[in-house]
Amino acid sequence: MKRTVVMGMGSWVPERVVTNEEIAFLNERHERCAERQMDTSDEWIQQRTGIRERRYVPNDGSMACSDIAHRAVVPALEDAGVSKAEVDCIIFGTLSPDIHFPGSAVFLQEKLGIAGGACACFDIRQQCSGFLYGMQMADAFIRTGLYERILLVGSELHSHSLDYSTRGRDVAVLFGDGAGAFVLGPADLDDPRAGVVYTDVHADGTGAKDLYLTIFEIARPPYVWYDANDREQNLPKYPQMEGKRVFVNAVKRMAEATHKALADTGMGWNDIDWFVPHQANLRINQKVAEVARIPPEKVLNTIEFYGNTTAATVPLTIDHWRKEGKVKRGDRVLSAVFGSGYTWGSAIFTI
Repeated sequence: MKRTVVMGMGSWVPERVVTNEEIAFLNERHERCAERQMDTSDEWIQQRTGIRERRYVPNDGSMACSDIAHRAVVPALEDAGVSKAEVDCIIFGTLSPDIHFPGSAVFLQEKLGIAGGACACFDIRQQCSGFLYGMQMADAFIRTGLYERILLVGSELHSHSLDYSTRGRDVAVLFGDGAGAFVLGPADLDDPRAGVVYTDVHADGTGAKDLYLTIFEIARPPYVWYDANDREQNLPKYPQMEGKRVFVNAVKRMAEATHKALADTGMGWNDIDWFVPHQANLRINQKVAEVARIPPEKVLNTIEFYGNTTAATVPLTIDHWRKEGKVKRGDRVLSAVFGSGYTWGSAIFTI
């Protein structure tokens, strides 16, 4: 039976490490200042989020979201033993695209040197749920024989669009830059618990304004109506969040999605090697593990040192722990995600 398998994976994070101590002194170009810019502290951030540090790209305009993705994709292709020319589909999850349009997948395609028409390109905008939404798409494409070598990537560049002031601290301290990628392809397998076993995604638009970024509103002319340099006017260019509502809904939906994945597949925790939740907040992940009765030794986190990399968190976390020797080929993962929209879902797959 034709099934989808993970052929290879890769990830990348920038060299620059920004600690909780340093972020309080950054200006809007994330340059360190002599004077404190944000009323926060390492204790305040760790107590609320579990984050100790995150990674940022340079602020010189040298890197876009597709550049970060490219650095994760190259090792993923090498790991899979797949050439760039064999890729016939790119699915790119991000909320921080290079530009408004066209999508970032075509920029990645060009940087890979495979532009010309043989490779389809999809951009998906499910934010923190983007990677699992993309996995469901890829699984459907492969099972139906539409594509043979799919590059699924989550990539984010958050550091250029955060409000590094006390006004924006609840959001600014959360996010980091990074990317993760899977190469997916078909295999004839008799084992129904091999490869991509299960995907299930959902959305509830009533929570769309609990976590959002306006930048502009296409419904109103002019669609950019504020002075981006005027702090009294420029709030729309930064992400906004109702933190308590997001926390409650994230715990609820990820726990539900986890239970549903096990119920729908007839699996138990003895069948699962690792639980990989979206890395939004360590306190959320700890609560999900408690509510869903997940064995704590099976939970993988990386938010402590990468922060929230949105669409990249699931592949980045898996590849991080694979590089550390903890996750191995043949391990079975259950992943649950939750993002703005609201969007959420779960997947079970073998590495």
